[in-house]
Amino acid sequence: MASQNTSNVGNDLSRKFALDVKDMGSLRQGARAGTPEALKGAATQFEAMFVNMMLKTMREASPQDSLTNSDQTKMFTGMQDQQTAQSIAKKGIGLADMLVRQLGQNDKQALAVGGAGDPTDGANAGSFAGMASLMDAKLQKAIAAAGGNAAAKAEATAEAKTAAPARRGSQAPHVVSFQEKLSSHADEASAATGIPAKFMLGQAALESGWGKREIKGRDGTNSNNLFGIKATADWKGKVVEATTTEYVNGKAQTKVERFRAYDSYADSFKDYARLITSNPRYEKVLASAGDASAFAQGLQKAGYATDPQYANKLTSIIKRSLAG
Repeated sequence: MASQNTSNVGNDLSRKFALDVKDMGSLRQGARAGTPEALKGAATQFEAMFVNMMLKTMREASPQDSLTNSDQTKMFTGMQDQQTAQSIAKKGIGLADMLVRQLGQNDKQALAVGGAGDPTDGANAGSFAGMASLMDAKLQKAIAAAGGNAAAKAEATAEAKTAAPARRGSQAPHVVSFQEKLSSHADEASAATGIPAKFMLGQAALESGWGKREIKGRDGTNSNNLFGIKATADWKGKVVEATTTEYVNGKAQTKVERFRAYDSYADSFKDYARLITSNPRYEKVLASAGDASAFAQGLQKAGYATDPQYANKLTSIIKRSLAG
């Protein structure tokens, strides 16, 4: 059975300030504890961070006058926003519940095999550990994106630098090169969507042939469009026309289509993040972002691509080429 001390981690977190420097370690500990109570508490704190990021973004986008635009007022409004975010998260906007449900989906088989007993016992222990690991990764990204303390950022950066050489040592050179070029953009999009950066890198690799078949206009202009997003009627930005393969009733056909064009790869990732989070058809894709196969199947079912093998190809890239 889980100890009383471990069970209280989630409850303690719900009473603490999400972005308090002193409680960063407790927040990660809560995610790693692996019990339902601790996971719920960590998810609530993640929701508070998300709300605080939205409030911060809205303030930065609002006009500032000279009377209220001082370091002191910024400090106090920042504290107010953090406290507001904490209050909103306690009532809930649905994000914490979605995270717990999403991570719990991966546990159904383990729970069915191991029974409905203590989640820290037997077969369930490994399952909840996996949930905790994913939640911890999400929390660390949220901490960095929300302007977390320098020590937390330094710790995350050091861990990434230490793990990267060992992980990439077993990968093909073109895979390593692709990741190094685009990982920072994928990390930003991951913070905005909750989708693991590796999943988005895999999709960019599939759509662009690891960068070797990027969409270009007839004059050779590079669209920087890594995700094959077409320029529909509501698109107001730049476009390029290119030949592509579409599947109609399972049969491949060559067509000339209009695709969105961007100034940079960073803009491509940002637009992809907007598309996935704002279009209702991808709701289930976001809900299954904790599992590569479910994520890929969700994209195909939502009609992201017409290739009948799209999900299988994407799953293979994520699990094999980008494994580590």
